[in-house]
Amino acid sequence: MASERVTLTIVDPDGEREVVLSSPNKAVWPVPGITKAELAEYFQVVSGPFLEANGGRPVSLERFRDGVGKGGGFFSKNPPAGTPDYVDAVMVTYNSGRQHPQIVLNRPSAIVWAAQMNTIVFHPWASLASDPDNPVELRIDLDPQPGTDFADAVTAAHALREVLREAGLDAFVKTSGNRGLHVFAPIVPSHEFLDVRHAVIAAGRELERRMPEQVTMNWWKEERGERIFIDFNQANRDRTMAGAYSPRALPGATVSTPVHWEELDGLDPARFTVRSIPKRLEEVGDPWAGKQSSPGRIDTLLEWWERDKADGLGELPFPPEFPKMPGEPPRVQPSKKVAANWDEEGKPSAQ
Repeated sequence: MASERVTLTIVDPDGEREVVLSSPNKAVWPVPGITKAELAEYFQVVSGPFLEANGGRPVSLERFRDGVGKGGGFFSKNPPAGTPDYVDAVMVTYNSGRQHPQIVLNRPSAIVWAAQMNTIVFHPWASLASDPDNPVELRIDLDPQPGTDFADAVTAAHALREVLREAGLDAFVKTSGNRGLHVFAPIVPSHEFLDVRHAVIAAGRELERRMPEQVTMNWWKEERGERIFIDFNQANRDRTMAGAYSPRALPGATVSTPVHWEELDGLDPARFTVRSIPKRLEEVGDPWAGKQSSPGRIDTLLEWWERDKADGLGELPFPPEFPKMPGEPPRVQPSKKVAANWDEEGKPSAQ
């Protein structure tokens, strides 16, 4: 038996388009009973702020064929076969040097098409398709570790905002859609990803100096303790986090939601869901509207990076799938490291 299909008429800036939605009554989130059709409607309602935050960028689609809670998802980066011509793409380069096209969403119909492809989570790059090698924003992920919670992340976020302000940057904040917070600062796209990563590390180290009992830059979980982890590796090329107004593949259909700074204290991020965000946008508007209108520069943070490097604080570990980077310490957790097996550059010594 052929699956049920409906045709949606989507209003794009350059005219109307028809997008076919198969299995519209399929439960994407079984517990709240949110269907594929309701998800497609959500994307139409939030398409304006969604595209302002995530459009015009390389983006990875995290797709779940059977919905939430019925097996893992998978990532689509290349445009899949049969991608319609209203879904754009751009050639990007990965850390390995490999290149391939990456999806770019530029109009509401493209987001609804992604919903048709069973996309729940959207992972945009920090750079634009017009210049994919140079980020337009500095991103810092504040990740609560066991023994800490969202309120602890809020405390860290307020302090981080002050650090970034001292560096000449305006900070914006959103919920992760789970337990943490994402702090973004718009920047002039004049530096490539490694420089921006170093700027993030410099900001994180400054925050850690001010709040040593509350936050940590330790990459290895065994060293983090009950502190908020400042995930500096989210600043790397091709390392992404859920975009603004992207749902999360979690039971409550939570959404990664931009908020005003004055909303943070006492906030319950679980109340931001696929069903509640449309009303919030009507009542509150988009806290990130115009976010990119006045980008700052990372020059001060890079000065802090050089200062710390001169004081012996150099490179930090990269994710395991990245090539070995200059000055990087050994990629082995401290409890398993035997000092005699590594040279001064962090490379395994000959045995």
